This record gives sequence, structure tokens and C-alpha cells, in this order.
Amino acid sequence: MKVSNIVLAQAAEAAGNINPGLAAIGYGLGAVGPGIGVGLIWAAVINGTARQPEAQGQLQGIAWISFVLVEVLALIGLVVYFIASAA
Repeated sequence: MKVSNIVLAQAAEAAGNINPGLAAIGYGLGAVGPGIGVGLIWAAVINGTARQPEAQGQLQGIAWISFVLVEVLALIGLVVYFIASAA
């Protein structure tokens, strides 16, 4: 148990020494995933609406919920960037 505490303490100390430029690159790479996700969500809505126009309302509701969940990931990445760059 003591060894794991030492390892966690060393990891926390190393995480505090992140270069702000490196944090910006990390956030930029982290924002790629949500960007791709949003594109896939709305592409699926357009495709589904083209196939079944009567299902547009249901598809849009599902798409907005999915969009919000994906964007939360980008916001979490932004918060982590500010935390890492402030250290």
C-alpha cells in the first residue's frame, strides 16, 4: 500500500510540471475527437432524414442530446488545459 502511495505522489508531482505549450498541444489533440464526433452525429441525422423524412423530429432530439454529450468532452479538455497551464 505504501508503494502505491509513493507512485501516486510521484505522478502528481510530475503532472504539475507540464509546459503550457505542451498542454495546448494536448488540448488541440483532445479537441479533434469531439470535432469528429459532432460531424458524425449530424451526418447520421442528415442521412436518416433523407431515408425517412417522417423521423426527422426524433432523430434531431437524439442528435442534440448526443451533441451535448460530445461537447462536454471538449469542455472537460479545456478545463484540464487551464489547470495544466496554470501550474
